[in-house]
Amino acid sequence: MSAGAEAPLVLIAAGGTGGHLFSAEALAGALQRRGITVDLATDRRAAPYAESFPARRVHVLPSDTVRERNPFAFVRAALRLAFGMLRALFLLRRIRPAAVVGFGGYPTVPPVLAAALLGVPRLVHEQNAVMGRANRLLAGRATAIATGYPNILAYSPRLAAKAVHVGNPVRAAVRAAAERPYEAPRDKDAIRLMVFGGSQGARIMSEVVPAAIERLPAVLRPRIEVTQQCRREDLDAVRGIYARLGVKAELAAFFDDLPARIARSHLVIARSGASTVAELAVIGRPAVLVPLPHAIDQDQLANATTLAATGAARLIRQEDFTALNLSQELTRLLTAPAALAAMAGAARRVGRADAAERLADEVVRVARIAQMGDKSPA
Repeated sequence: MSAGAEAPLVLIAAGGTGGHLFSAEALAGALQRRGITVDLATDRRAAPYAESFPARRVHVLPSDTVRERNPFAFVRAALRLAFGMLRALFLLRRIRPAAVVGFGGYPTVPPVLAAALLGVPRLVHEQNAVMGRANRLLAGRATAIATGYPNILAYSPRLAAKAVHVGNPVRAAVRAAAERPYEAPRDKDAIRLMVFGGSQGARIMSEVVPAAIERLPAVLRPRIEVTQQCRREDLDAVRGIYARLGVKAELAAFFDDLPARIARSHLVIARSGASTVAELAVIGRPAVLVPLPHAIDQDQLANATTLAATGAARLIRQEDFTALNLSQELTRLLTAPAALAAMAGAARRVGRADAAERLADEVVRVARIAQMGDKSPA
């Protein structure tokens, strides 16, 4: 780019979940290191979580989730999406981005469809091992498709032809945490468990995990140290159980240093959202994964199945996630440090710490942005 030339602008569309925003944040950083300006388009629900997003501006557009089983909700959502697309058309005409990048979820639909109508290059990134509804709607209109998992579009040669597997972008804090090697617990060492269930915590983790730890063999339980994310309304009850058991526990509704805490753990118990699975793989930690049930796309089940197939995780469906089953699984794993180390190694082998750079390469290619020379990452 010549001296004094205006930097190209990329509009990133993300919202709905913290996982989408984490990946979008990682891409924003990779693009900015190349001298590219970034704006974020999101919805009202995700806007509070985007206050620290590394963007020149944050644009809040109307959006809603399409609920196919409720006709009234479907009509309301369709109208909001249509209004969001109208707002997106005005936005894109005003800011004139070189490309629009969507990260899935219905907040990405208005900006990406508006880009298609205006002929702006557009790329969608699918984080999960199965393509979600919003991205299925957008994939045919996308200039290119990037995926977090390989071969997820094998069923459609037309879509597969414009797809590239880049992995799931992870935050700088995750890449930093990945520098800590895994050390399996030795005899009589403390065993550190990390438990979380999403950005707002999960009630079932609070119900099942303490009860499972109570069932552990008497020789094993005193070694357990728990770090657990709980819903605020569950904190006192869970804290009381661990105190009664004499188990050292640190509980909070939110940990802002979660990647570092994952890196310090010997075993993670968690849901299997795309960002969680990506971070576990990059950091390289063994896990027990409990997919969120009842999802229409069953994306968390697909994510957990893929990671479990590599030997990096154990999968327990929620209907089987009982105190008895979890205690038995924990007993098997925590008394076999070599198995834990093997799981950690398997996770690290499938992690892609450079996914954000790979995705940034695709954005540059699709948008036909000239490389920025010395502003590119080393």
